[in-house]
Amino acid sequence: MASHRRPGLGGPDRNARAAVLTAAAAAGAAAVMAGAPAGAAPSLPQEPPGGVRTQVERLFEEAEQATERFNEAGEKAERLRAEVDRAQDAVARGQDRINTMRGILGSFAGAQYRSGGIDPTVALIFSEDPDAYLEQAAALDRLSGRQARQLDELREEQRRLGQERREASAKLAELDALRADVARHKRSVTAKLAAARRLLGAMPSAERADFERASRTGGRPDGQPDPSSFGPSSGRAGAAVMAARSAVGRPYVWGSTGPSAFDCSGLMVWSYRQAGVSLPRTSQAQRYAGRRVPLSQARPGDLVTYRSDASHVGMYVGNGQVVHAPYPGARVRYDPVGMMPVSAVTRP
Repeated sequence: MASHRRPGLGGPDRNARAAVLTAAAAAGAAAVMAGAPAGAAPSLPQEPPGGVRTQVERLFEEAEQATERFNEAGEKAERLRAEVDRAQDAVARGQDRINTMRGILGSFAGAQYRSGGIDPTVALIFSEDPDAYLEQAAALDRLSGRQARQLDELREEQRRLGQERREASAKLAELDALRADVARHKRSVTAKLAAARRLLGAMPSAERADFERASRTGGRPDGQPDPSSFGPSSGRAGAAVMAARSAVGRPYVWGSTGPSAFDCSGLMVWSYRQAGVSLPRTSQAQRYAGRRVPLSQARPGDLVTYRSDASHVGMYVGNGQVVHAPYPGARVRYDPVGMMPVSAVTRP
């Protein structure tokens, strides 16, 4: 092996060799520095492709949460609008009753005034028919008692009307506040969606196509599981599953309940409506719209809510799959039931 040694590089010359290598490395570094533009800053590491995708997914998630808040505020406003209408009708009916009672009392008071200036004893003396007069006097006493009761009723009706007016005014103020909430959540949704679209537009086309194809998806490559793999379903749940499956491919549009577009909770509302079942409008309320069951016991037609705030919902269709409206810009599709952290499984 000694024949492989190079002369001048072993034994006593080791320090000299180290010095030569150090000098060469320094010269190489100097050459690199000389070739770099003056004042150039060190290049920062590129953001990994997943960074932008994570931001887009976060914005879509926040937009979906704002959508459910929009839906909730809209549902409350709808109920309150009906209450306001009923309150205003009650006020109008109460005012009509008061007007009628005032008219009756006014007529009676006028009649008394016109005939009440004569002392009853004098009227009896000069009466041509004392018996008729006594009958009229007794009727007048009864009418006076009736008038007193009507006056009490009028006062009570006025008190009730005042209360109804105050309640109607309070409901109107609450409705105005809810309308402001609806508008605020709408602005939040549109702002977050606009930001997500800007980020998507800045992605390279191949990466954007990959995101749109692969985000939150599973099952077969085309996103459509084999329908024969679904579990059996019947009755109302079966009808709801059939409706949800028929919606696959339709677009996600926030605030929509079909039939041409849906948001996540809107798809559940529409699907169960086809089965004759009324569900609450929001995913948070749908979490409690039936009997809770473990995920291991899920059956087709069960509602699966996601995240700790239940801001997303899908319908279990069997074989570990749900049908859902994923997020704005996507279409209704099949995905694995475990695509996100499960909040609850509810059987309507």
